[in-house]
Amino acid sequence: MKIVIPGGTGQVGAILRRALTTAGHEVVILTRRPLHAGEVCWDGENLGPWVEEITGSDVVINLAGRSVSCRYTPANLKAMMDSRVNSARVVGEAIASAAQPPRVWLQMSTATVYAHRFDAANDETAGVIGGSEPGVPGYWAYSVEIAKNWERAQEDTDTHRTRKVALRSAMVMSPDRGGVLDVLLRLARLGLGGPVAGGAQYVSWIHEHDFVRAVEFLVDRDDLAGPVNLAAPGPLPHRAFMRALRTAWGMPVGLPATRWMAELGAFALRSDTELLLKSRRVVPGRLLEAGFAFEYARWPEAAADLVRQVRDGRGRDPRAVSQLNRA
Repeated sequence: MKIVIPGGTGQVGAILRRALTTAGHEVVILTRRPLHAGEVCWDGENLGPWVEEITGSDVVINLAGRSVSCRYTPANLKAMMDSRVNSARVVGEAIASAAQPPRVWLQMSTATVYAHRFDAANDETAGVIGGSEPGVPGYWAYSVEIAKNWERAQEDTDTHRTRKVALRSAMVMSPDRGGVLDVLLRLARLGLGGPVAGGAQYVSWIHEHDFVRAVEFLVDRDDLAGPVNLAAPGPLPHRAFMRALRTAWGMPVGLPATRWMAELGAFALRSDTELLLKSRRVVPGRLLEAGFAFEYARWPEAAADLVRQVRDGRGRDPRAVSQLNRA
């Protein structure tokens, strides 16, 4: 197949590019700064010569959007919104106008669309969309609006010859340098990988291997459209998540951090505490119902495999700059 990946130069794009190329597919990356063979220039906002790659392709997987690993200033939040909505809109325009459109358009979304909650898990049917939870910072609601508008940009595009799927992805865990696992392992190795703000908030995640398999599954299943949660069926509280990661590495100690300590750390890393403090309890209802079988359903086994890969020398891909750098 010919697979076009707009915004495919970040970690998730690198994961997909490796796996899909290895499987024998032709992969074309749309990026603002093409540097390698198989990369084509686009700006993520306007139609251009890049649309020729869409015509005749089999699959489009749009990952484009400004990184969320930043301070949530008004300017950065606006950039997150604009980059996601504009890129989804223009990809939709390219597909709608293609003489030979792809048969499926997988659009990246996020599990952040769901409410901050501890009482029950969010699936695609019974899950609670966030934005109105009491007692959470007001700007968290804007993150939910970004996710909703991101998905709406795909929904509102008339691509009647192309099936559309929104990938409500949890954090993709891989051994690549610069990814979210790399950051968490660094804290664990330093003895700082304890619970943050009590550690009751849930962490949803998916192993890179299952992420790729789920994407391939969704490409092949013509009966699946709309939002699909890409998350392992075993979300767990942050304290248990970090304990399992420390165990996998062999670090017995993990100093806890209070909320204000997390604020200081996030400021130093030019990131935001929402990424740590929001309880993302998400489960893959539609994938499981469709018969998808996770190879890494539980975090302790997934963490052990990822740590083994890190120790074996994985995680040296210079293209994997950031877990969420999808620009």
